[in-house]
Amino acid sequence: MKPAVLLIAVLCVSVCDGVKFGQLCSGNPLNSRRTSDHWGTGSYGASRTHGRHQGLDIRCSDGAEVYAPFDVTLHGKLLVYNRPEKAAIDQGINLRGGGLCFKLFYVRPDRTSGTVLKGQRIGTMLPMQSVYPGITSHIHVQMCDKSDPTPHF
Repeated sequence: MKPAVLLIAVLCVSVCDGVKFGQLCSGNPLNSRRTSDHWGTGSYGASRTHGRHQGLDIRCSDGAEVYAPFDVTLHGKLLVYNRPEKAAIDQGINLRGGGLCFKLFYVRPDRTSGTVLKGQRIGTMLPMQSVYPGITSHIHVQMCDKSDPTPHF
C-alpha cells in the first residue's frame, strides 16, 4: 500500500468510524431502529415506491424531546416534503459535528443556529401519526451525502 493511501485509510478509521450517535430521542436511550410496519422498513437502502430509503429511522414517540447526539453546530431548518397534506411533519434540521454532516427529519427545532452540546435538547418530535396512522414514529437520519448512517449507530 502506498504511504498516501495508508494515511487516508488510517484517518478514515480514526475519524469516520469513531463517531457514534448518542441518544437522539427521549424514551429511546439505545437508539432502537424502526423495523417493519405496514408503511415499510426503516433501514438504509430499503425499497421505496420511488427508489431506495436514503436514511436510517430511529424510533421516537410523537411529542418526544430530541437531543444532540454529540456536540453539533446547527445549520438551519429544512422542509422535508413541502406538501400541504404533510405539513404536520414537514420540518427538520441540518447539523454538523464530529466530522459528519447530517439531517434529522420530522423534528421541530428549538433553534436553527449555534452550537449544542451532546445530550442537550434540540427540538421536538413532530406528530407523525397524524400523517401516517399506524407507522412506527421515528426520526429519519440522513447523511448530507446520502451515504449510509448505520455505522454511526
